Amino acid sequence: MGSASASAVNVVNHNHKHNVFVYGSLLADDVVRVLLKRIPQSSSAILPGYRRFSIKGRVYPAILPVENKHVTGRVLFGISDPELLVLDEFEDFEYQRTTADVSLVDTADKLQVQTYVWTNKNDPNLYGDWDFEEWRRLHMKDFVKMTAGFVEELELPDAKPRVAAYESFYQQDADNSEKS
Repeated sequence: MGSASASAVNVVNHNHKHNVFVYGSLLADDVVRVLLKRIPQSSSAILPGYRRFSIKGRVYPAILPVENKHVTGRVLFGISDPELLVLDEFEDFEYQRTTADVSLVDTADKLQVQTYVWTNKNDPNLYGDWDFEEWRRLHMKDFVKMTAGFVEELELPDAKPRVAAYESFYQQDADNSEKS
């Protein structure tokens, strides 16, 4: 049996479980619940050799490999293949799912995980450090609404990619603000 067939068997059986390191909007249980219809077990973790950036014109962050830096986040445990596909769709073409090693904060255990790395390593729109607490205060409510719209769209045969859903939602939001 070839590897493509083996992958298809895993997806059909829903048996394969993944650990996914998250570091941005997916740190918020409300966003995870909307996407996965549950909140998986999780643990705080550190991803060495990466830096989290803000992105000009976006409310979510990006990570890229950077020596002598680290990203704090959490690992979502027991993500099924179908759930991983939802996360892949959510992260869209802007990110590439990559295997990385993290250290769990509580136990210092090392763990291999999947995480989403920004694809454009030379993106001039990356700057500074992204702040979760600031995002939660200023953007989470709208981001959860946008995510719910994305999940609804995902069920449709001609679903928009997440980036298009994001841009459409935030453009509509900006248009409504201008009318006020």
